[in-house]
Amino acid sequence: MAGDEDDVTLTFGGNATTLLRLGPFTVLTDPNFLHRGQRAHLGYGLRSKRLTEPALQPTQLPALDAILLSHMHGDHWDRIATRSLPKETPVVTTPEAARCLARRGFAGTADLRPWQTHELTSGTTTLRITSVPGVHGPGALDRLLPQVMGSVLELVHDGVAGETVTWRGYLSGDTLYRPFLGEVLERCGPLDVLIPHLGGTRIAGILLTMDGRQGADLVELLKPPVTVPVHFDDYSVFTSPLGDFVAAVADRRLPGDIRTVGRGETVSLRP
Repeated sequence: MAGDEDDVTLTFGGNATTLLRLGPFTVLTDPNFLHRGQRAHLGYGLRSKRLTEPALQPTQLPALDAILLSHMHGDHWDRIATRSLPKETPVVTTPEAARCLARRGFAGTADLRPWQTHELTSGTTTLRITSVPGVHGPGALDRLLPQVMGSVLELVHDGVAGETVTWRGYLSGDTLYRPFLGEVLERCGPLDVLIPHLGGTRIAGILLTMDGRQGADLVELLKPPVTVPVHFDDYSVFTSPLGDFVAAVADRRLPGDIRTVGRGETVSLRP
């Protein structure tokens, strides 16, 4: 669904599910439509109960230009997504998740390895999606978990003077903080917005997503003018609430604007 050329917003559906309106493009991220009390499958017989009600359901979605999937976990792509999302919509994701979705009938997947790109074009505007590596677990445990990627999204306008990037955002995906994430700035350039996946997910006491402290580490590393945190209170495996992150950023007096967003609310992604 085409939007205003200058419109860059996020509507929060809960967990890591967002509806991004990026100029003429509409992108859904990490579709998770399970209801409160239902359980997401995390692999190896592990499940986690949803504690909140989602603000988006498939019947409420506009026409989509793409779906962006950080990894194949049941709280990021669930059985409702498989059953209800249009099979012809392109899904940009990891090679592992692309193979899984192809078996489920989603043939139009774009499988990206770290730092590879995929582009969507509308008139003179391109949405460039660059895969950023992530680490979902410490050490050897990471190899037992699904491949995970973050994504840099760029709006690129083609004019008489050549290409101009008019907006750039980074969605972290379910990665732990690692200093190598600084390559986002080196390879892509300064950000307009950071959208970190937080929550401090712990299974058997092991940290699998950024908690408040690691989220603040990432803000300090990337120095975005705007940060919109997601993925922080929806499941029973989350141990670090949003307040941990907000307090850590405030304690360090980090620059930039923290824009918290409630389920069903929309915020601007422009500085």
